[in-house]
Amino acid sequence: MQSLYNSLINFSQPVISIAGKFSPKLKEFSEGRKDLFPRLEKLLCPESHYIWIHAASLGEFEMAVPVLKMLKDNYPSEKIIVSFFSPSGFNNKKKHKLVDIFTYLPLDTEYNAQKFIDLINPKMAFFIKYDFWPNFLLGLKDRNIPTYLVSGVFRENQSFFKLYGKWMIKSLQAFHHFFVQNEESADLLKKIGFGNATVAGDTRFDRVAAQITQDNHIEFIENFKANKVLTVFGSSWPEDEKLFIDYINKHPEQKFLIAPHEINAEKIQILIHKIKQPVLQFSEMNEAKIKDFNVFILDTIGYLGRAYSYADIAYVGGAAGSTGLHNILEPATFGIPIVIGSNYDKFPEAARLRQLAGLFSVKNSEEFEEVMDKFISNPNFRKKSGMIAGHFINSNTGATRLLESHLKAEKNRD
Repeated sequence: MQSLYNSLINFSQPVISIAGKFSPKLKEFSEGRKDLFPRLEKLLCPESHYIWIHAASLGEFEMAVPVLKMLKDNYPSEKIIVSFFSPSGFNNKKKHKLVDIFTYLPLDTEYNAQKFIDLINPKMAFFIKYDFWPNFLLGLKDRNIPTYLVSGVFRENQSFFKLYGKWMIKSLQAFHHFFVQNEESADLLKKIGFGNATVAGDTRFDRVAAQITQDNHIEFIENFKANKVLTVFGSSWPEDEKLFIDYINKHPEQKFLIAPHEINAEKIQILIHKIKQPVLQFSEMNEAKIKDFNVFILDTIGYLGRAYSYADIAYVGGAAGSTGLHNILEPATFGIPIVIGSNYDKFPEAARLRQLAGLFSVKNSEEFEEVMDKFISNPNFRKKSGMIAGHFINSNTGATRLLESHLKAEKNRD
């Protein structure tokens, strides 16, 4: 089976390149990896030692941030290299104060894996959540490089637990320790012979908990809110807009900030045409008049996390369609109630917060209006729901600390 996998991966390289002529995303995927090794070689310093972090995309990188800080604190002489599989991750995080080198991860061919690992020669390696690539993992295993899974999630439908995927179990031997999010993941690992797992939780809780201690002031949002009730719609898609547009149009007494997931001028204009309230875009902002607008569209990146600090209510996008729910933990850390769509089965944190009554799921615009009316008419209910969300964050931090303790214990044994 591994031979078949390797054949398919090798075959996929030219196929992706050809497909890129018809798909902008595949073109970006392919072109981002052109001359990857020469470019990486120029960035590497022969005298330096590297710690390698792999994140599939932007969401996994956010999970990695508290780990990056911990590693910088404990290994100040080491340099950090972060690899991404997806263009969305690489393009949005080309620079970060905790990272020395960003790179794409090459396709998982035997040659690429050996070449990549030989080039960076990592002192340690960390994979975030999942994105298990057999040849890279086997390469790390063969070199006995300490490798860790952080905030891992395993499900019964993954290849490791199917007859056809048994060959992939060997690649999991690369991990010196698994830090997983839940008991289910630890139990599944035990069934295939791995007892070296700790239920540590999700490092995203550590990431968002740190946000509240930072400077979240944004003057233009403060001026826009003007002491009115503000709902922030974070990472919204057209499917989400169908749920909340009618409500926005009915309530000129409130303020609404929309941060679309895709900053696409054409799609944003379509959204604006549906809104019957005064709308201002960030790209056309005039701060002297900003308070006169009811709707503010954040057609830029980098502000959403702090924007939640001004919100009285948050709607988090992605679950109204099939794109996947975005980060509910960012608004939760500021102690505000959260509304989402109905497709969140693969997001246990959303299910748990809904059980606690800090999050509310809606199927249509009528249900959205119903829950919003309750928040507005009953401020105590709104505040209580927000307090539940904030407590949910505070009671689930500590995953990074467990990883740090484990690394220190291993260092002391050495």
